[in-house]
Amino acid sequence: MFMASPVFMSEKRMQPSRLLFCLITFSMFLLMLSFVFLLQSSNSSLISESVFRMMLLNNTSVFFRPNSGSISDKLSNSPTLTSPTISRKPSSRSQDNACQGPKLKKERVDLGQGTNKACDTAHALLRVFMYDLPPEFHFGLLGWEGKAGQIWPDVIDIPPYPGGLNLQHSIEYWLTLDLLSSNNPSVIRPCSAIRVMNLSQADIVFVPFFSSLSYNKHSKLHGREKVSVNRMLQDKVVQFLISRNEWKRSGGKDHLIVAHHPNSMLTARRKLGSAMFVLADFGRYPAEIANIDKDIIAPYKHIVRTIGGESAPFKKRPILVYFQGAIYRKDGGAIRQELYYLLKDEKDVHFSFGSVRSHGTTNAGQGMASSKFCLNIAGDTPSSNRLFDAIVSHCVPVIISDEIELPYEDVLDYSEFCIFVRASDAVKKGILLNLLRGINRDRWTTMWEKLKAIAHHFEYQYPSQPGDAVDMIWQAVSRKRNSIQFRVNRNNRLSQSQLMEE
Repeated sequence: MFMASPVFMSEKRMQPSRLLFCLITFSMFLLMLSFVFLLQSSNSSLISESVFRMMLLNNTSVFFRPNSGSISDKLSNSPTLTSPTISRKPSSRSQDNACQGPKLKKERVDLGQGTNKACDTAHALLRVFMYDLPPEFHFGLLGWEGKAGQIWPDVIDIPPYPGGLNLQHSIEYWLTLDLLSSNNPSVIRPCSAIRVMNLSQADIVFVPFFSSLSYNKHSKLHGREKVSVNRMLQDKVVQFLISRNEWKRSGGKDHLIVAHHPNSMLTARRKLGSAMFVLADFGRYPAEIANIDKDIIAPYKHIVRTIGGESAPFKKRPILVYFQGAIYRKDGGAIRQELYYLLKDEKDVHFSFGSVRSHGTTNAGQGMASSKFCLNIAGDTPSSNRLFDAIVSHCVPVIISDEIELPYEDVLDYSEFCIFVRASDAVKKGILLNLLRGINRDRWTTMWEKLKAIAHHFEYQYPSQPGDAVDMIWQAVSRKRNSIQFRVNRNNRLSQSQLMEE
């Protein structure tokens, strides 16, 4: 009988082991090839590159069930896959598309990248019906001319607002743009307010009249005019509104009118006084026409450049007190003159006349950014743009204006980042400077840090961003909505009672 040699038998036993080794090696090669393919094929892969890397970094697995929705839905609904927190500076223009702004009493939260998705009317904080007024009341005042029958400009190619001091009262421009873009999924913005076309769905009715621009550009008579263009536009707005069923159903109480310039809507305000106004202050309004119970105080649009991350700390601000602006004012502003003569010769105080001419705005911004405290003194009216210039310069505001009303004061505590001094105390020799010199570096730094945290609430921008001035105004209107509805319901009840008596 033939006998196999020991060597032959040994090689025969090793063949299965070599085959297994080859299979394992080949499998590992295929696995590595698949891994590379998944990383490089971000456009065609079932799992995007960013998600795949996040799975690797977080040691996360995602399992899909057949016929249970799209892959993107499965990724977003997976309980084990979470997006990383994205941290940004408060002044950055994030792409958030959250349906509500941040909680103001807490640290600002960034929700990550938004998506090209239209705001959901059902989840909007405020649903707004906006009249389609002719362009002569809004963008026509900017020189915009649309095509025949076109009322609104394209939200991607918007006409600019005039610069200089005109900008400080441009609030109606930003609010109107925000509403126009609210139904356009290509514009990434918060969903605090959304325009609705059906009045029955609306919480508020917005009147898109650029009243401040109308006053600034057309309040003077020209040539043989007997009535100014500004007066003519106001009269037209009044006639339009009081004839509308939308106005009649609530007596105008659910209408929102922006009249930020103290002299805007001067002839129309009494006839439209039942509406909610967006104002700079109540200085030139009787209490029965405008008051804090029904109206909104909105910040001026600041004129100086936002400091951002370049903010100088305590030791790098050599000026103790800064003021630059008109000194000789009437009414409550007479205090400016008194303070000027009291402080002008102090070595660490800058108190001088200034205007927007000859680089005045740039110089003012640099001066505020180099100062520890910036004076906000009452002028012809209780409020001033200077307060908001100081805030974005991270210069601690010193408010000397006894009748001032402040934006969003129901959610912001201004005592955390402002100093308040009564006018009667400020004009006493030594009182103001002794107070400010007594504030040490630690206390000042605490207020400075708070200023940096809240400054974004006073930024007007397009598109609007969560927690900026536009978003904050809509939130303030929403908080007033309950008061509006109370007044409407009460008026309906009283009207019904009067009819029954008759």
